[in-house]
Amino acid sequence: MSKFAKIKITGTVKVLSGLHIGGSTAFAAIGAVDSPVIKDPITNLPMIPGSSIKGKMRSLLAKVYNERIVESPDDDNEKITRLFGATTGGGENGDQIIPSRLLFRDSFLTNKKDLEEKNVDSLTEVKFENTIDRLSSKATPRQIERIVKGSEFGFELIYEMNDQSQAKQDLNTILEGLNLLEMDYLGGSGSRGYGKISFSNLAANTVFGDFDTEKFNEELRR
Repeated sequence: MSKFAKIKITGTVKVLSGLHIGGSTAFAAIGAVDSPVIKDPITNLPMIPGSSIKGKMRSLLAKVYNERIVESPDDDNEKITRLFGATTGGGENGDQIIPSRLLFRDSFLTNKKDLEEKNVDSLTEVKFENTIDRLSSKATPRQIERIVKGSEFGFELIYEMNDQSQAKQDLNTILEGLNLLEMDYLGGSGSRGYGKISFSNLAANTVFGDFDTEKFNEELRR
């Protein structure tokens, strides 16, 4: 049964421990951090690219649903490829495109004023770390920029429903991915304590077409 609709899932991403998603600089000034975070070029405020959330969610869901180690994301379980997309070996030219049903928006800082009222000096922090050579015991210092704990970002995800018979399963998979991400980490260096996040105020609304989101909203509120 096919029935087209667009469902928007919104909420808040809260940073619970320093978050590092790397950006780039035009030049390396003396005294600059070795690894800066990505920032909105207009406001110069830290941001979370939609690609970071999408990629992490997909990799976590692959651990759950793939029965074997696959060579390519195109070989992921069908539950994953129909949500995140794939290019499979088939079709007229040897490739069959499976379009993604998910659209992840970039997330921008929403509580700058609240952080400033709490006397937060900077919206990012610099963490000093050392890489130790095991043979010589020589330490190589490095500076990692992180988004500070307590930062909040607006979250928006669009689910494109083109098969109503699969909608319930798709939405459950999305929710499972968000839960897995809360139990894992976002960005780099998660094994060293970086990147713990939580989702809050999640809500789903049909913004195009006709689809009842009441039951899914009940799941989001749990």
